[in-house]
Amino acid sequence: MKLPFLALLAFLCFSLQTPLNSQILGAGLPRGFAPGEAQAMPAYLESQMSLRNGITTPPGGSLRTMAEWEEIQALVITWTSYPAVLREIVRYAQQETKVIVHCSDSNTVKNNLLSHNIPLSSNLKFLEVPFNSIWIRDYAANSVYRDKVGDLILVDWIYNRPRPNDNAIPEHYSQLLGLPLYQTYANPNHLVHTGGNFMSDGSGNFFSSELVLDENEPGNPYYSPGKTPAEVDQTIDAFMGMNSYCKMTNLPYDGIHHIVMHMKLLDEQTLLVGEYPQGVADGPQIEANIQYLLSQYQTKWGSPFKLIRIPMPPQYLRTSPRRRCVLPYLHQFGFYQ
Repeated sequence: MKLPFLALLAFLCFSLQTPLNSQILGAGLPRGFAPGEAQAMPAYLESQMSLRNGITTPPGGSLRTMAEWEEIQALVITWTSYPAVLREIVRYAQQETKVIVHCSDSNTVKNNLLSHNIPLSSNLKFLEVPFNSIWIRDYAANSVYRDKVGDLILVDWIYNRPRPNDNAIPEHYSQLLGLPLYQTYANPNHLVHTGGNFMSDGSGNFFSSELVLDENEPGNPYYSPGKTPAEVDQTIDAFMGMNSYCKMTNLPYDGIHHIVMHMKLLDEQTLLVGEYPQGVADGPQIEANIQYLLSQYQTKWGSPFKLIRIPMPPQYLRTSPRRRCVLPYLHQFGFYQ
């Protein structure tokens, strides 16, 4: 049996605020739209629905989307911004699994690693391919099993940014690993989505913010053709195997509306949640979302979810309430050492 594949970037919570010219598709692109990118979405979507090389019909069979805590076959990063952080990911990840580095010049990356006493093990692979940004958690493909634990496939959504090189990255590593790539790029199965706004418990129970509905709804100024909420669920089910799909209200102060900005699944029954001082920033909406989840959804065993709450720093939030998430504080609780 093949081990699962997972594309993961460990610093999704960082925020790039530097203004950018819309014509510059460089390493410093923000997670959100750069100036001019929103206006470029219609032409980008039209091009992507005809350019990609994956399989655009549903895979069929009994499908299971893996959970993030399952054992992995490979970890994928794009080498551009934050090289100091990327170095440490490579240093330790290659001791456990294969690491695939997308980069523009592999010799430059190798020299960077060696200059910081990071060995180049047999687990380290380099792919010199074009890219637009570092945010591979958002544009990488999803690992899905046929027949629950059988053949591994990759499922790739249309990336919700007009960055065609990023959107093509899953094709490169699927070819390297010899894994079939299914893409939601053709009608009636088109779907715009982003990895930072998706979590799976490994048993067909999924979690997102309502951004996935906003990005695909009929009449949306950026995304067409549109989908009703039921059609969104139908496509997710056809490509990924769905039991339930919890979609929570977007946070008012979070500009990108990704589910990772306020919640993390630690295992099948445990949610890690940021806890703000009363009435501060996104705290009230996060609490309302969590209470909605607890009242409407249960674990795979039919039991209530357990919560671990992480206090969020009040002084910083009073001066900058935007774009806070729970991930930077995981080390306080013994996770992700």
